[in-house]
Amino acid sequence: MYLCPLCQTPLLLNLKQYQCTNNHSFDIAKEGYVNLLPVQQKNSKDPGDNKDMMQARRTFLQAGWYEPLAKAVADILAGINPRLLLDLGCGEGYYTGQIETALTKSQVYGVDISKTAVKWAAKAYPNINFSVASAYQLPFAEQSFDAVVRIYAPSKAEELARVIKPEGHLLTVVPGPRHLIEMKQAVYANVQLHSDAIAPITGFTHLKRERLQFQLQFKHADDVLALIQMVPLAWKFTAEQKQQFADTVPLISVDFLIDVYQKTTQLSL
Repeated sequence: MYLCPLCQTPLLLNLKQYQCTNNHSFDIAKEGYVNLLPVQQKNSKDPGDNKDMMQARRTFLQAGWYEPLAKAVADILAGINPRLLLDLGCGEGYYTGQIETALTKSQVYGVDISKTAVKWAAKAYPNINFSVASAYQLPFAEQSFDAVVRIYAPSKAEELARVIKPEGHLLTVVPGPRHLIEMKQAVYANVQLHSDAIAPITGFTHLKRERLQFQLQFKHADDVLALIQMVPLAWKFTAEQKQQFADTVPLISVDFLIDVYQKTTQLSL
């Protein structure tokens, strides 16, 4: 499954190490993941979300606030029934773990550019194959996966088409127009809604969309603060604004757009 990120030849597992024929080797960490992100593919010393954002997201997701989204994604994937599945931009592995639990016959992989996030994920979900790598240079062979899940994560259409099998599926999740609108209203005088246009992806045909909307009713400010901290809007709040918002806004709207695409068979790789 894995390709060497340095020479793009297959990696073979030898005890606790992946090796290629050009003698490049990558150790499996004690947590069970493999780091396939070479220095030249890093855009910073520690790429990915910062530690505070990851900790907030982990706390918030593990509390089950976005469980309806995890269930909706897992239900759609169950209908596709992929044998091999990749969660691209898996972060701390919350959605990956939910998917792996629901799809008992699927072999699940997770990849993220953040080493810290992948370390957490591998410790929490030991039955999933996690790796540290760039979504723009995925360390997988061509036509490896029956399905790829992309929840908020950036990627390249060419890489998606390369690693997905013919007629394989891509499931994406993006924010809908009213996602976290109360949070936006707290920091913007004029709120711009997210677009609900279906994004075209080269090499793929759009099959269907599901819109998932619900409200989060908070009783504790700490949960609201975790939500603020885990999203990009956190930078728009001062510390005082965060606390004031958490203390006074118990209801927050959630709006997700879940799209399913299929790889077009005539695509030439």
